[in-house]
Amino acid sequence: MSHPGPKAADPTMARALRPLPFIIFGSRWLQLPLYMGLIVAQCVYVFLFLKELVHLVTHSFSFSEQQIMLVVLGLIDVVMISNLLIMVIVGGYETFVSRLRLEGHPDQPEWLSHVNASVLKIKLAMAIIGISSIHLLRTFIEAGNIGGTTRTTDYTETGVLLQTMIHVVFILSAIGIAWVDKMTVSPGKAH
Repeated sequence: MSHPGPKAADPTMARALRPLPFIIFGSRWLQLPLYMGLIVAQCVYVFLFLKELVHLVTHSFSFSEQQIMLVVLGLIDVVMISNLLIMVIVGGYETFVSRLRLEGHPDQPEWLSHVNASVLKIKLAMAIIGISSIHLLRTFIEAGNIGGTTRTTDYTETGVLLQTMIHVVFILSAIGIAWVDKMTVSPGKAH
């Protein structure tokens, strides 16, 4: 008489557990309103971009070169934040909710074909560094505009130093994320 091995499972037990995995797996759809909210935020950034662009065009003859540069940096900042939103919306949805099934579509982003949570983290870290760089450059320009009429914010030495340190922390964090990711996928590191 043969006894069932450890791999044999009671079919009633397997049927009883089916709703739980279904509910757990289905809970990923709770993220859908979050991604829809980010799409609304993307619309707000498009409106902000267009508003700033109209402001630049209508005042281009009265603005100094430095003022134009600051507005353009603001536009670049909006575009970079918008790119970050797209990466989170498309990459996050594809990674954590459901496939978009874009294979073969001519407009499929190149990075989407190999996106996973690890790649998404590194791309997001790089985007945050880019956004931080624009903010820091803007701060340096505005802080250097002492006595000018375009200066809207007072920058202290400590404030500029703190922004620089935060930027360096972002860079070190991105390097750390990339290093940990490289260590976890390195074939020579198996125990």
